[in-house]
Amino acid sequence: MECVRIERRGATLELTIDRPKANAIDSATSRAMGEAFVAFRDDPELRVAIVTGAGDRFFSAGWDLKAHAAGDPGDPEAFGAGGFAGLTELFDLDKPVIAAVNGYAAGGGFELALACDLIVATPEARFSLPEVKLGLVPDSGGIFRLSRCVPDAVARELLLTGRPIDAVQAARWGIVNRVVERERLLAEARALAAEIEATAPLATRAVKALLAATERMTVEEAFSALRDGSVPAYVRAMGSADAEEGPRAFAKDREPVWRGE
Repeated sequence: MECVRIERRGATLELTIDRPKANAIDSATSRAMGEAFVAFRDDPELRVAIVTGAGDRFFSAGWDLKAHAAGDPGDPEAFGAGGFAGLTELFDLDKPVIAAVNGYAAGGGFELALACDLIVATPEARFSLPEVKLGLVPDSGGIFRLSRCVPDAVARELLLTGRPIDAVQAARWGIVNRVVERERLLAEARALAAEIEATAPLATRAVKALLAATERMTVEEAFSALRDGSVPAYVRAMGSADAEEGPRAFAKDREPVWRGE
């Protein structure tokens, strides 16, 4: 059985982690995911990716501790392109990724979800970074990303206790975008992907680039970065043919035809 199942649906790439029983990620799976995300990044026909887990209980239990105990090194070099799970350190990915969380997202599984741009989850989903209970540290982005998307007190509590939260709590704190019933999970993720597919590709990439470049800046500093040309994706988008096509189509009350240039 393939550890990662990949399917193209139009301009959307769907990646499913399929490693019973808990979709835990060993080095080989991480490398396979990295190859898939790099191919997604480099394919001009693809606009959005969706990552989910096979089965009903686990999105991903994170790093495969049993494989590690059996000799899998589990170090950054073994993880392959993009770091753990192929996404947590793929910093030059300029296309949106949606996590469809179908169950437990623990440790590296939660870190994978946090590395995505949007998260859709079922009511049964649970999120946790339990590494401190195992004498470990969530070092695949969990500390950095969680502390940037929830209040400091919340991040510290979750990181220092390792306790899980449910999907409703995660949505309340802004970690999860939407909570939907299990049978609607992929449909909801695909609907979000379709909305993104309908937008201008260069503008979408510019938004991601600006968010990344200005994340820790003041508003004044962010405007300076915007105006001085230090975010090339923004300059490219605003000077593109698509930037002319959008207003033209709006004025003529028709759908725009994006060229990505």
